[in-house]
Amino acid sequence: MSRYSAESAAARPFRIAGQVAVVGALVLGTTAFVATTKTVTLSIDGKASTVQTFAGTVDQVVRGADVAIKPADLVQPALGDAVGNGSVITVNRSKEVTVKLDGAQRTVQTTVPTVDALVRQLGVASNSVVSLAGSTTLEPEGSVVDITTPKDVTVLVDGQSVTRTTAAETVGDLLGELGLTLGANDHVSLAANAPVVTGLVLKVTRVDTGKADTVTEPIPFSTDKTDAPDLPVGQTKVVQPGVAGSLVKTYQVVTVDGREAGRTLVSQNVTVQPVAQKILVGTKQPAPSSTTGGNTGAAAPAVMNEAMWDKIAQCESSGNWSANTGNGYYGGLQFDVSSWMANGGGQYAPNASLASKAQQIAVANTYYAKAGLRPWGCAWAASS
Repeated sequence: MSRYSAESAAARPFRIAGQVAVVGALVLGTTAFVATTKTVTLSIDGKASTVQTFAGTVDQVVRGADVAIKPADLVQPALGDAVGNGSVITVNRSKEVTVKLDGAQRTVQTTVPTVDALVRQLGVASNSVVSLAGSTTLEPEGSVVDITTPKDVTVLVDGQSVTRTTAAETVGDLLGELGLTLGANDHVSLAANAPVVTGLVLKVTRVDTGKADTVTEPIPFSTDKTDAPDLPVGQTKVVQPGVAGSLVKTYQVVTVDGREAGRTLVSQNVTVQPVAQKILVGTKQPAPSSTTGGNTGAAAPAVMNEAMWDKIAQCESSGNWSANTGNGYYGGLQFDVSSWMANGGGQYAPNASLASKAQQIAVANTYYAKAGLRPWGCAWAASS
C-alpha cells in the first residue's frame, strides 16, 4: 500500500463525521420548517378554505390571502390575535343591501353572509315571503331583497266572510292565494295592484249579466160599442165576448251577488191576439105617455138646493134640463140611467131628460144625501 492510500484511509473517519453533521443540519432545518408552518381555516362570507401559512397573527393570514379588510367588516378573532395550527378565521365583509319591507324601501348595512341571516337580523316573521332563497349569498353591493310580512285580512265574497293571515303582497296575489276566479263583470273593491296591509277588508261583488227571464203577460181586449135602435135606451147586449191575448217578453237580467238589480227588455212576441168585445147599446126611446115628454106625472117634492143645482147644471149641460146628446147621460145634471134609477128617478121618467127640472133636482138631492157632490164632475161649480 502507498503512503497516499494510507493517508486517505486515515482521513476517512473525519469525512464521514462531516457528512453526518451536514445531514443533521438539514434534518434540523426541515424540522424547524415543519414546526413553524400552520394549517388555518379561512372563511370569507361563509365560504371556507384551508390555508398553509407562516403568519403569526390573524391580520397576517388575511393579508396573505389577498383579502382587503374595511373598517365595517367583521373579523373573528380580532386582527391582532395570534393564530396557531388549526385556527379558524371568519371574515364577514360589510354589505349594502336594498331591503323592500312591505313596499317600504331602505338600505341596510350588514355583515351577515346570507339572505336567511339578514331576515333573522331584521327580526321579521319567519313565515314572511322573501324574494330570494335563504341560502343566497349577499354581495358587497347591489343585492336587493323584497320581504312581505304576514298580515290579517278579511275577504267578503259569495255571502261569506273569510279571515286569514297572508303574506300576499298585492290584492291580486291575495285573490290568487284564495283561489278566487273573477267573472268578466265581477267587481273588487280595490285594484289588483293595491298593497295588502294589516286589517284589510276586501269586498268581491259578483255581477252576472247573462241571465234571461221570459214572462207571459195578458193583452187586454178592447170594447167596441154600437148603437142599437131596436134596444131601449139604457139597455146593452154583448154580441161578442172579449178574449184577452198573450204577450211573451224576454228580459236580460242583471244580478248582483245573486239578487236582481235590473232588467232590460230584449224581445217581445204576441202569441195570442186579443179579441175585441162587441156591445150593442140601446138608443130606442120609449113611447111618450099621456104626459108631456114621457113624464109619469108623479109629483116631485119641494125643490131644495135649487141654486146649487142650477150652477152645476150650467156646467154639466149648459143649463139644458132636457139634454139628450146620445152619450149615455141625460138631463140638466147628466144622470146615466143606472144612477137615475138607483136614486128614485124611475118614478118620474125612464131617464132624466124626460123628467122635469123639479123631478131631476129631487133625484139629485137623494143622490147628494148618499155621496155628496163626488158623482158630478162639475161639483166645483157649486162654490163658484
